[in-house]
Amino acid sequence: MEKDIEAGVKPAAPWLHSDEAEAAGLSLRGVDAVDVVVQNLSLNIDLSPTGFSAFKASLTRKTSPAQDREHYKTIVNNVNAHMSCGSLTAILGGSGSGKTSLLNSMSHRMSGGRLKTSGTVLYNGDPKLTSIRSAYVMQQDILLPSLTVRETLLYAAELRLPPPTTSDERRRVVEDVILELGLKECANTRIGNSIHKGCSGGEKRRTSLGVQMLANPSVLFLDEVTTGLDATSAFQLIRTLKMLAQKGRTIIVTIHQPRSEIWGLFDRLLLLTGGSPVYSGSVADCIPYFEDLGYTLPPFVNPAEYLIDLAAVDTRSTELEASSSARVEILKQAWHVFLEGQALQSEEKKPSDLSDLQTHTAPKNRHSALSRQVRVLTARTLKVTIRDPLGVAASLVEATVMGVVMGWIFLSLDGSLSGIRSKEGALYSAASLQSYLILLFEVYRLTLDIDLFDREHGEGVVGVPSFLISRRLARVFVEDIPVPLIFSVIFYYMAGFRPVASQFLVFLAITLLCHYIAVTFATVCVAVSRNFAGASLIANMGYTIQSLGCGYFVQSNQIPVYVRWLKWTAYIFYAFGALAANEFVGHTTNPAGQFYDCPVDGGTANPACKQYTGQYVMESLGFPSDWITRPIIILLAFVIAFYLGAGLLLQYYNVGMGISRARKTDLDYSAGKEKMTTRSLDEVRTMQLRLENYSLDIHKRSSLWWKAARDISILRPITANFEPGVLNVIMGPSGSGKTSLLNAMAGRLHSSVMAKYQTHGKMLFNGASPSDSVVRSICAYVCQDDDSLLPCLTVRENLHFAAGLRLPTHLTKQEKFRRAESIILKMGLRDCADNLVGSDLVKGISGGEKRRVTIAIQILTEPRVLMLDEPTSGLDAFTACSIIDVLRGLADEGRTLILTIHQSRSDLFKHYGNVLLLARGGSPAYAGKGSVMLPHFASLGFTCPTTTNPADFALDLITVDLQQSTREAASREKVRSLVADWDKSGARLARATSHVDTPAELGSLSRAMTPFRIAFPLLLRRSLLNFRRNPPSIVARTTQGLSFAIILTLFFAPVKSDYYSVQTRLGFIQEFASLYFVGMLQNVAVYPDEKEVFYREHDDNAYSIEAFFFQYTLAEIPFEALTGLLWAVLTVLAAGLPRTVSLFFVVAFNSFAIISCGESVGIIFNTLVSHTGFAVSLTSTVMSLAMVMGGIMSLDIPSFLQAWNHLSPVKWSMGSLAPYSLRGVVFTCTDFQRLQGGECPINTGEDALRLYRLDGDARLNVMALGLCVVGYRALAYGILKAKRTKWGWKRRFGKGKREEESK
Repeated sequence: MEKDIEAGVKPAAPWLHSDEAEAAGLSLRGVDAVDVVVQNLSLNIDLSPTGFSAFKASLTRKTSPAQDREHYKTIVNNVNAHMSCGSLTAILGGSGSGKTSLLNSMSHRMSGGRLKTSGTVLYNGDPKLTSIRSAYVMQQDILLPSLTVRETLLYAAELRLPPPTTSDERRRVVEDVILELGLKECANTRIGNSIHKGCSGGEKRRTSLGVQMLANPSVLFLDEVTTGLDATSAFQLIRTLKMLAQKGRTIIVTIHQPRSEIWGLFDRLLLLTGGSPVYSGSVADCIPYFEDLGYTLPPFVNPAEYLIDLAAVDTRSTELEASSSARVEILKQAWHVFLEGQALQSEEKKPSDLSDLQTHTAPKNRHSALSRQVRVLTARTLKVTIRDPLGVAASLVEATVMGVVMGWIFLSLDGSLSGIRSKEGALYSAASLQSYLILLFEVYRLTLDIDLFDREHGEGVVGVPSFLISRRLARVFVEDIPVPLIFSVIFYYMAGFRPVASQFLVFLAITLLCHYIAVTFATVCVAVSRNFAGASLIANMGYTIQSLGCGYFVQSNQIPVYVRWLKWTAYIFYAFGALAANEFVGHTTNPAGQFYDCPVDGGTANPACKQYTGQYVMESLGFPSDWITRPIIILLAFVIAFYLGAGLLLQYYNVGMGISRARKTDLDYSAGKEKMTTRSLDEVRTMQLRLENYSLDIHKRSSLWWKAARDISILRPITANFEPGVLNVIMGPSGSGKTSLLNAMAGRLHSSVMAKYQTHGKMLFNGASPSDSVVRSICAYVCQDDDSLLPCLTVRENLHFAAGLRLPTHLTKQEKFRRAESIILKMGLRDCADNLVGSDLVKGISGGEKRRVTIAIQILTEPRVLMLDEPTSGLDAFTACSIIDVLRGLADEGRTLILTIHQSRSDLFKHYGNVLLLARGGSPAYAGKGSVMLPHFASLGFTCPTTTNPADFALDLITVDLQQSTREAASREKVRSLVADWDKSGARLARATSHVDTPAELGSLSRAMTPFRIAFPLLLRRSLLNFRRNPPSIVARTTQGLSFAIILTLFFAPVKSDYYSVQTRLGFIQEFASLYFVGMLQNVAVYPDEKEVFYREHDDNAYSIEAFFFQYTLAEIPFEALTGLLWAVLTVLAAGLPRTVSLFFVVAFNSFAIISCGESVGIIFNTLVSHTGFAVSLTSTVMSLAMVMGGIMSLDIPSFLQAWNHLSPVKWSMGSLAPYSLRGVVFTCTDFQRLQGGECPINTGEDALRLYRLDGDARLNVMALGLCVVGYRALAYGILKAKRTKWGWKRRFGKGKREEESK
């Protein structure tokens, strides 16, 4: 290892403290002193199979009690520790050592029926965590992307600081936190997300810590808080934690790669290996303890790195694994013996003896007052809502479009029989469809917002009532009132309802109540299931029951008796009934209700005009005549009931950190087993990459039309060389543009309508500037995360499929597989090759192994340039070292490796061939040989101490210290001078490219995509294999359609043949249109994730758009066909439609076709719009309008809309289902229903078809529906193609074509 510190404990680096050792103190109130004692804590997880897997296992083998015990995996084993008040405790260990599990258990965040916990954790002698004020900083940053850093902290201060604090005090504390955490320069920057860029990952990490610091906790838990931070920011962060601990707090932190100066800040240490402790106690006693065991810390070595290596099982060879395993067992046993010889209670101060430490008294109530919570949350939610213009537009545009188009569909309805039928459809649409669209949109939006509520509620700073109340108060004037008002005003008067003020106000009141019911019911759905797939399933099934029980599709008295009671639980039943009564019998003194346009004289006294009276219409719908006031009161009760139900679920249905299924070992078996071949650079085709005045800007348009666009500089002009055979490292603090530079070089920056990336200068490969296709062929890119891996495939399967999709076509299948197997050996993945990669739900391979697999996939094609973004981020020091060893081996094979890195081990810097140092703002401070960097800075008066990690020294040198004004001014001037000096001297150190290629020579390296004939079957096999092992995807694909069919059958079976059944049969047919939504929801649950994997692989030039699109289509068809057949069985055979072969297959085809069209519409909008919530809202609006214009709910559609309606699959579906299901049916009626002359209003199915104008050619309609299926999918393909080619048809057929010819 590189020399680092001399004796294991070293004060902070001197150049970081220009003002003695005084750190600015946070203006936080005093806290209670708390001792944390862990006694014999153990965690075990049950790995035995469950469900069908358990049943299958019980049939195939018999288990003994000893075998049953093997089903348990020990995560944490008999941990004893004491974290005293005022101490900073570090939990160290390699990957899989149980650090996070231990921290989660201590903070009471572990849950799950498969988890067994023993032992205790005491806080001042009390096992209840609620007895103290605590906070927890998670690995994931759960922040609101549209708020700035300062706003995030101000709102957190409003919620977390004790009530006696004033507004000025809170602002002062927030500013102190911003300074302490180095957030000054990004304080007014929005947090951002993957769509709208904002703060860097390190800045988000520090903001999350700042939020928890504002809680002023006595005990602060932090899980991997330095992950994603550069070395300097990590040191400053731990230094701040040390200062907080010195003020009486107990701080417990897990950490992966602590730099040497950080070691000196720790008070206590807990070292884990495989879940078992090998040391727990004072940091000062740690090194002597291991020296007594014979393990002496070498001089100038980072103690943290030494201890992590000491406690890690080294699997790089059989001999190393055996010796390190024996060493670890000795360390475990030695610690066990040491504990037996020590009495923990005698050497530690008991919690009961802490009275002398409790110099301050923190407020006992952890909640702010309800009124204060409501005020703060309302202000925050309102700001977030306004700053999400697409979200607001989704609601307002949806209301406007639905009002205008539905008003046009039902334009100026007359009083004829068809007009009366259309009025019924119009009223049903107002009562149900509008609220359904709001329901779906709110469900999606809540699934995004609920994570923040879960965190804040779990921390005790936000109560359920304040969350529910504030969410509605914030949107009452933005959405809740405007949306129903806009829809009501437009639709009511366009449809031609009576212009009576009282009648309109009743209509508006009912629409408003339906809106509130939708948003409160959405809260119930999300309270039950936090993910969109599950919540939308609940919402869809609930809405289906609501719509069937409302009395429109099934006359309320015709509903089978065993489900008829459900109509009283259906809010649409009351809303539709109240709207119908308001129109047909309300606001008139006529006992018969409103009288419409009877074609014969005599008025209501003439029996022939009976069908034209409001009383008759209400009776035909199954509603009482006086049905306005009571339904409105009941609707209001629904709003209250749903919100109360949501509140109870959110309060008592706890969402904790569960334990997923795990494999039995967490060891990284890939480390050190690489089979690299070192080759001379003369033996291989090398590639030198050179940047000449390369810079990057972003032209950002504002979402607000009155704000001008602005240009933001991401990278200042950079001149640098990246050479083959060595590690070329890009370093810099958070916000310096490292990842942006790598993305720009790899061609991974994709402009959008709102943001356009612009590069300047030159990027040369061996002195030439190749085309984009050549760059993609030469370069491979490894992202910071491993999302491109399919979690339900093994390592070997991932690599075999990648080989088939990426390697040249002249290789046979066996040759490709042999290449994959050789890469498995090269990357040391043989021992984990048959393990699942895993995900959040299924424990798979370790983090280091995942990173190796991601690298392995990229080097399958033997790229000349390999770019890696933070390859060691999130890995412990031992695993990070093994990854760097892998990269060195790849470089030795002649590749050009370019990587960004945040925190570097001390012994790795000597392997850095070239270093590019970027200061914040993207300005280069050094670009040259790693061995020349320290002499360069020494010549400027900045000499690196011999006991200091050179990488840490360089980062400290170019980082502005924002924690104190005097240090900030000095460090800012220092960085400015370093950048200016490099601008002057950089040209002297720059080197010319040693080899120059012509464009034609580079063009010969271009790699073609794998052709469709090879890629398509491979993608299909991979998709089906991944799908088969992923139960949530199976549920998403199958449950909605099947559940819908079952509910439909329960409500309609058996279909009768009386006069009321005319409406019931047509309503039955109309319900088929709801499958449109089923297809869309299935798409939203599956397509976005698959699209992201495809986008990454398409960026790698692996396969074509056509291969992905047709694979996705073919993979979904079996499920759509199965749903269609199940629908035919349940609706034709069980529900009682005419049991003919032709109708059976027509129903099956219609179900398949409508679901397929719904999938296509989902693909279209999810491809066009990156905002999934906006896409869901738009898609739902389009589908709702298609349902209304299907031909049953509206009989008189204006000619223009009728022309557009020819594009809708619902129209052709209704036109084919109605004739096949109604022809030949004879209806009966009661004496009351008979007309003058004794005839029934509708005698046969043919009469009903003529009335609803559905008596066209059914066969032609089936053919038209089939054309819709093909046409919709072709349109979806065209949009995906255009999106991935950046809508560049001119470039494709013009400039792009000339470029290809020049190659």
